[in-house]
This record gives sequence, structure tokens and C-alpha cells, in this order.
Amino acid sequence: MKDTSTEYFTDDMITVAEDMEAAEPVTEQEWETTLLLDFGNAIAAVRSKEDLFDTVKLFLRRLNILRGYAIRMINDDGKTMSTYVHDRAVTTPDDPLILEVAKARYPIKDGIQDRVLNSDTSVFLIVDEEIARGHDAGYLHFWKSVGFVKVAGMPLQTASRKWGILWLAMEEINIQLVESLCSLISIAISNIKTNEQILILKEKLEQENQYLNEQLSNSYSAEIVGQHPAMHNVYKLISRVAGASSSVLILGETGTGKELIARAIHQASPRNNKLMIKINCAAMPANLIESELFGHEKGSFTGAFERRIGKFEQAHNSTLFLDEIGELPLELQVKLLRVVQEREFERIGGKNTIKIDVRIIAATNRNLEEEVEAGRFRADLYYRLNVFPIQLPALRERKEDLIPLANFFISRYSRQTGIAVKGMTAEVARTLQDYDWPGNVRELEHLIERSILLTNDNKLRDVHLPGIKIDQSVQDDAPPLTMESRERYHIIGTLKRCSGKIGGEGGAAEILDIPSTTLHSKMRRLKITKKEYK
Repeated sequence: MKDTSTEYFTDDMITVAEDMEAAEPVTEQEWETTLLLDFGNAIAAVRSKEDLFDTVKLFLRRLNILRGYAIRMINDDGKTMSTYVHDRAVTTPDDPLILEVAKARYPIKDGIQDRVLNSDTSVFLIVDEEIARGHDAGYLHFWKSVGFVKVAGMPLQTASRKWGILWLAMEEINIQLVESLCSLISIAISNIKTNEQILILKEKLEQENQYLNEQLSNSYSAEIVGQHPAMHNVYKLISRVAGASSSVLILGETGTGKELIARAIHQASPRNNKLMIKINCAAMPANLIESELFGHEKGSFTGAFERRIGKFEQAHNSTLFLDEIGELPLELQVKLLRVVQEREFERIGGKNTIKIDVRIIAATNRNLEEEVEAGRFRADLYYRLNVFPIQLPALRERKEDLIPLANFFISRYSRQTGIAVKGMTAEVARTLQDYDWPGNVRELEHLIERSILLTNDNKLRDVHLPGIKIDQSVQDDAPPLTMESRERYHIIGTLKRCSGKIGGEGGAAEILDIPSTTLHSKMRRLKITKKEYK
């Protein structure tokens, strides 16, 4: 009979065999090999600073002799180092000393950090001895305060560059093992930095595409309509300043075409191969403008879920148009002044100084000299921006251009809407000439667009100008209304037509083509109350 005892095994027998195999002692070399393989696999998945923190924490804790660790990185200036990740369990998160050390930028050449960076192997420090030698770095005193006696520093570097230092508070150290871990950490840091650059470039490309689409859909053509002497003076100023990098301040009432002039300056400049970047200082809440201008780092404030590139950084080697600069809060004017002066800034929550080459064009409908006298605008910022002022005339001051402008808009919106309108009647032309146009060219443009949509003829035979009711007590021989009064009546008339609705679709701000925040500001300044338009 054939012996089959060696051919058949029960499940229980297999389990016992596996347990016996598992119980075999693992050599130190096998443990180290397993650790390095596991760490290498984990490092390959690291994509961010937080990923690195979690991975390093997990694997360094498997070295039971470890008491604390930190990775310090060389900053972009190449002269200082800052904490990148650190062991958060060494002390309480709000410990003032750890907060100071985590934020500080220590010079590389402090006798300790440069010693480690220039070493090919680990450098061991006795904390008390280094302090006794006169080294006064804050991180030394922090180590002493948490009871670190001996600290090992290992350079983190790849073939292309040095990245920083891994500090370990260890009484004993397996140099070969930890240096292998350092090599893997260095590769991870290199990958993180490369990934960050890719994300920055991707974000810039997306934002540039967005601006390109906005510019392509912009209702203004590159041609500026106007033959009045005041406009010829504007053209002359544009040609004079376009080739320079001087700051330009465009002044004029709402709707006079300040952005159109800014684009004309940019297009005539050597920077026209890049997009002009625009920000409306009145269209955003004050707490968001700083982030829009300068950008922010991930986690720098509540809601900052990812890094954001600001308008200044986007406008590098191009033009930044600061519309409604007179609406910028005073606390941000200080920060803007520094960028205008030094052409450098830091993102919110960032440690690195970013240098830029930006041509600044600002615009406002306010009298900034009066704003300076009233303390609402910084004098030093005003003088920095007012290098080359360009004053745009109001439409009522160049009535000769009104009919050519109206015909220009009739042609444009006839093409855009597909409604064949060839011109206007003489009565419509007289009506347009008799109106004072407090909303200027923008108001004329919107009126023509609305009139074309409402017409059933091939000519404009009627236009719907806002009715401005003037108090009957005003006599015919009374002096003309001031511009402030005209603006006040115009806003009240528009609000009445909108049933008092200010923002949103069909609101007065949309009809006047200004941000609702700007309209609220004008209403406060002109003391317009609800009872006047509701």
C-alpha cells in the first residue's frame, strides 16, 4: 500500500507550520531591510509636505531610541534655513519657544548648520557643549529646554542639490540605516518641490487662459473712438508713456473708459506679449483683496485649502491694472506701497520673498488729492502711483464725439445681436446730444445695446433715457446743477427703475455697470436714502 502521509496536510497542520515559521527570530539585518523597503514604498507615494510629515513620523517612531526629530530646509535665498517639518509631540503646540523656532530663519553659516551641510556623514552635537562654545541659535536653547542631551544632524541632499538637514535626538544611532533613510527623504523632498512647481505652473496656465478668454470676450475693441482735442491729448500721452515702465495713474469719472486706455498702454508697450492682469479693488471684500493681490500659502488662514498665486505674481514681466484704486483700504495701502517701491512681497503665510518685474497702471474716479487731505488715502502711495497721470474727459465735455461713438456701438451690437440696425434718426441724435451722460461712454454703450434689442426697425427711432426728476422749486434761471448733484439724480433715477434693487441681475449696479460695493460707497457719499428711491 502506498504511503500518502507526506502528501496530505490538514488546515490545522498548515496553520501550525506557518506560526512556527513566523516565530523564527528576525535578524537585525532583515529588520533593517524590511524597514527600508517599507519606507521606500511609502516615500514613493509622498506628494506634499503633510504626506512627508506623516511618513517620517511613522517610520522614525519604529526606531525606538528616537526622542524627537526635525527637518530644516534651505530657503530660496540660499543663506538661511527654516523648519520644514518637526516632531509635534516633543512639546505642546502653543509652546512659545517651539513657535519661535518653527517660524525663525536661521543663517546657514552659524557654525552648526554649515558644519552639518558640509559633512559627508552624520554630525553629533552635545547640546551643553555647543552652548558653552558660544553658539546662540534659538534651536539649541529649545533642545536644551526639552531635555535633549545629544543630537545628530545628517545632510539631506540629492545629486543635484543640498536640501537641508535631518536632526534626530538619539542617544544611539545606526548611522548606516539612518543615512539610508536620509537618502530616501531627500528624494521625497525633491519630488515634493518638483510637484509644487508643476502645480504653480498649472495654476498660472489656468489663470492665464481665464484672462485670455476674458480679454477675447471683452466688449471693447482695440480702437478708441474720439476726435475731440482732449482725446488727442490722451493719445499723445499714451504714445509717450507706453514704451516706459513708469507707473501710470488714469483719472476720470465712472464710465469714461479707463480700462480701455490701460489696455491701449499695455498693447503699445514691450510687455504686450503677455496678458495684462486686472483687479478691481472695489469689487472684493477687504479681507480677500490681500490674498488676491499677493496670494497665499496652503493653510495660511481658514479656508486656504491650497496655495494661490496672487495678481502681482501673475503679472510678472507684464502689466497689472489696479482699477478703483481709491477704494483700497488703508491697511492694504501700506502693503501695496512696499511692492510699488521694492517690487517684492511675500505670499500670506509664506516665508520666501518673491521679486517681480511689473508695470503698474492704476485708475480711479475719485479725486485722490482730496482723499489724501481727508486721510483716506496715503500720500506716499499717491505720489508713487501718480508718476504719469492721464486725465480722461467726461462725455459731456466732448459732445463732438457722441454721435460717432453712438454709431460705433450701433454697428457693434447690430453685429453681435444679429439685428440689422443701420443708424439713428435725427430726433434720436438730438435726444442723445441734449442728455448730460453722468454715466459717460459706458452709459451710452448700454443704452445703445438696450435700444437695439427693443427696436423693430432698421433705424433707432427711440431711446429710453433715465427720467431725472428735478424739484419743481428749481427755477429756470437757477444755476446749473453740480456734477455731484447730477450723479445723485442719475443714481436715484436708476434705483427707481430697478424698484430699489441694488445688486444682482437687473439691479442698479448692473445697469450702471459698476460693482455693487462701489454703488453702495457712492450712495453713502451722496447721502442717498431708501425713502428717495422706494
